[in-house]
Amino acid sequence: MYTQSITRRHRTAFLLAIDGSGSMAEEIRFRGRTSTKAEAVAAIANELLFELIERARRSDGVRDYYDIALIGYSGDDEVYPLLPGGREMVSVTELAGIAPTLRRTAVECRLPDGGIALREVTVPTWIEPHAVGQTPMCEALRRIRDLAAAWCADPAHAESFPPVVFHITDGEATDCDDEELRTVAGQIRDLGTADGRVLLINIHIAADAEGRSVFFPSEEERAYPNRYAALLCDCSSIMPEVFEAAIREAKGPGALPPFRGVSYNASADQLVAMLNIGSISVKTE
Repeated sequence: MYTQSITRRHRTAFLLAIDGSGSMAEEIRFRGRTSTKAEAVAAIANELLFELIERARRSDGVRDYYDIALIGYSGDDEVYPLLPGGREMVSVTELAGIAPTLRRTAVECRLPDGGIALREVTVPTWIEPHAVGQTPMCEALRRIRDLAAAWCADPAHAESFPPVVFHITDGEATDCDDEELRTVAGQIRDLGTADGRVLLINIHIAADAEGRSVFFPSEEERAYPNRYAALLCDCSSIMPEVFEAAIREAKGPGALPPFRGVSYNASADQLVAMLNIGSISVKTE
């Protein structure tokens, strides 16, 4: 299981659901400066999109190795596409054909003396920060479930590496109780292909007053700061063996699997690692 390489014949899919509720306007420290949670998440998601395009690039152009879905949720029960053109899912070649907005932003860089300085770089931007209204998380995950189900039901994907879902949020659902959220998350994880079940990775953007954090926890690390973090852990997949080496590299050699696909109050570097491990550890041919 989870052994199929990604090729044009055996493509896979990456699905992102991003919380755009009003609480995402709260400020956090991100890469050496103050930004909103929404700005930080948009920056990381745009980096992932760029990385996915570059990973599929070969001498003959960008190859159709995977499909990409990107939805946001906010308001009372609003779930909406975040990609330009209003489409929920596109192939990586279609995404590469969408010219991004180029923006200047400040990033940290380490000086020869070990100090930290900020420098401006140009980054491609496909999605913008969003922060308004309530948190219809359950409705968003139902939409992700339906997109993943349709993708897995396509005979062309029967033997493919299963889709990976990234869900990025900062809090509690306003449209369901805990059991309803566990149920829809379980329905997502029950989907799959002949190569394995869909992987659901939950990324909880939070600022813990005591500095506690969770990052791909193993079973002995399951002491969560609050019930929301514990709930998202329950909703997350246990990561298969193919990801374990990359997770141990990010956590440290003493980390022991199995690891759960969830984070809480992760650093900027850990957030990037969450997305990279979930999307780049799979072998591409």
